[in-house]
Amino acid sequence: MVQIRMAQSKYDKQIALWLFTICAMVFLMVILGGITRLTESGLSMVTWKPLSGILPPIGEIQWAAEFKNYQNYPEYKIVNEGMSLAEFKAIFYWEYSHRIMGRLIGIAFFIPFMIFLFQKKIKASLMLNLIIMFILGGCQGLLGWWMVKSGLVNEPDVSHYRLTAHLGLAVLIYVYMFWIALGLVKPIPKFCRKKKSSFSLITVKLIFLQILLGGLVAGKNAGRIHTDWPLMDGQIIPEGLMDMSPWYMNFFENIMAIQFDHRILGYLILILSMMLWFKVLKSKVNNIVFAANLYIFSIFLQVGLGIMTLMTGAMLHPAVMHQAGAIFALSAGIYLHNRIKAC
Repeated sequence: MVQIRMAQSKYDKQIALWLFTICAMVFLMVILGGITRLTESGLSMVTWKPLSGILPPIGEIQWAAEFKNYQNYPEYKIVNEGMSLAEFKAIFYWEYSHRIMGRLIGIAFFIPFMIFLFQKKIKASLMLNLIIMFILGGCQGLLGWWMVKSGLVNEPDVSHYRLTAHLGLAVLIYVYMFWIALGLVKPIPKFCRKKKSSFSLITVKLIFLQILLGGLVAGKNAGRIHTDWPLMDGQIIPEGLMDMSPWYMNFFENIMAIQFDHRILGYLILILSMMLWFKVLKSKVNNIVFAANLYIFSIFLQVGLGIMTLMTGAMLHPAVMHQAGAIFALSAGIYLHNRIKAC
């Protein structure tokens, strides 16, 4: 976590509200990305035009040209051959919405930033954080196109490594902004900043790791196989879990192992979260107990959504709710960590 070493100012809550709004937009961006992936819409836009790409095709001539361009790439030739123009529009608009949201986030960040800067409302200790956020946002756009390009060459699917990196950076940006904004409205007193709170921080880091594993699961379509629970293919430890050589590639390429790891880490997070919850309850400090209750609720909700997603073969609605639940659980964990450090 980035330590907040700044005194309160009268503009902190204004800036925090702005950052929380951007967080909400990033959250929606992640959800749109999940829908784009689940509807297999991500490769419908085969070019990246940061400025001219703001407007979608207008009129039948432009749509026909866009569709003809799409037909030159592997996804159409291998997966969607014979697709109608109406079907193409359906997947195109999901990816278009995802890209437009990215541009809107950039605008919603840059314009208020410049206004706050011009009005001298940004204190020096916050400036570097905001600049880093803006740079990371730009990197995220480049990373998104780098991901898409991997599916436009030979195989009609993006690299699961690039997809996970794209998701991971989006979540990292969200965490960064959320932590800074939270610190502006609920600052950690100076005498508490060195306070040890490793248990809550460990759970937050594990949830982030779990989200990355979820990216691998999505990238390899590993959520659409082995849909029984609590066993996996009727076994506690399924056969074929470590069939690949060298052995460590199973964690990145073996679909069964990727799903198994996602399950096991989920159980570990649940156990550790319950331990943290019980520990916090003993403190009997109201604001921390509330944060702990919110956190444990988010974890149980996420576990339930994960099981539902698995047993439905990663159908659209439960899978999207599961992705949203991951960000909710991460946010609740960060909030609890903030309150524990401030106590």
